[in-house]
Amino acid sequence: MFKKYLPILISLLIVVLVAFMVIVKKSEEPMVKIKETMGEFKKQSSCVRHPQFLSTLNITHPVTIDLSQQQFTGLAFLYGKNFSQVLHPKAWENFEHFSTYALDKKGNVFLAPMPFISIKPTTFNLQKNIYKLDSLTGKISIFIHFDEVLPSASNPYGIISLVYDCDDDTLWVSAIDESNYREEKGVIYHIDIKSKKILQKIEGTDALTLRLLKSKNGKFLLAGSAKKNALYAFKIEQQEIVQNSKIKLLELPSANERIRKIKIRKENILELQTIPFSYTLVAETSDKNERREYRVEWDSRKFKFLN
Repeated sequence: MFKKYLPILISLLIVVLVAFMVIVKKSEEPMVKIKETMGEFKKQSSCVRHPQFLSTLNITHPVTIDLSQQQFTGLAFLYGKNFSQVLHPKAWENFEHFSTYALDKKGNVFLAPMPFISIKPTTFNLQKNIYKLDSLTGKISIFIHFDEVLPSASNPYGIISLVYDCDDDTLWVSAIDESNYREEKGVIYHIDIKSKKILQKIEGTDALTLRLLKSKNGKFLLAGSAKKNALYAFKIEQQEIVQNSKIKLLELPSANERIRKIKIRKENILELQTIPFSYTLVAETSDKNERREYRVEWDSRKFKFLN
């Protein structure tokens, strides 16, 4: 009887041994694994400037833009000693809340919208726009309206992040409106500022935040995922994202964290600010104690965490 079942037992034993070897091998792999190297990088000087209307109001450096929503709806300019003085005209509240901004070389401020606290009748339409604070007049207006961006009660987010490209006076913009827990339908747009034309449209990535980076191996668009606890990079050549060039750079320690801000601190060092995110309003209004910062260093072919 035993001989009859011996081949079956041997087969099962082989399957178990192979599975064990796969698990061990996987556990020995580094946390960060990418298809190709991004390369070393340095913090570079930027071409952008602050709005020109500030000088007419005798507001000089240091100046910072506040989008925290803690005291002011929309945006405010903080300046003076310890940023104790504030510029916040009431008219700047007309479009409610903003999540991120990007300055250009003329001093214009481009703004991405943000639903905040609760959904109002105007919430969804506000998420369909990129806004512009004019460098000369200080007035805010709709810069581009996206009919195809469709926020909803289950996902009130639309345009969510943007970054200015000094190389060709364009904007890289992300939208996550049609995504949910199961599907990732986000879009990255490349937009010419002068003509307002969409130069390129990359579908299938939910980018909660964007940042441009130049390394010794070329130019990359970094994207903090809204769907996963990961940082990705797209290769840019001739001012276009290269098809199928998306690479995974790292994973955060916690599965519930999402990268909301990416800062290039110094040579080969990034600072990542994270929040919990679930396509609900909890993300941007969550307790600050739930927000974390990580510093990561590029080392040969991967990022390693410094804290």
